[in-house]
Amino acid sequence: MDVKKVGIAIVVIFVLFFVISQPQNSADFVTGILSALGDVASSLILFLRNLVS
Repeated sequence: MDVKKVGIAIVVIFVLFFVISQPQNSADFVTGILSALGDVASSLILFLRNLVS
């Protein structure tokens, strides 16, 4: 068995365990990540607009 496949399987099992055992914390975590990515995208767009003008 490939080490990469075993690593991916362990990560998937851990994520499933976390989602099943603590669904509210999992949802808060995902919401936080998406919010941070949205902030990064907004900042990048603002930077590019200021760069062009």
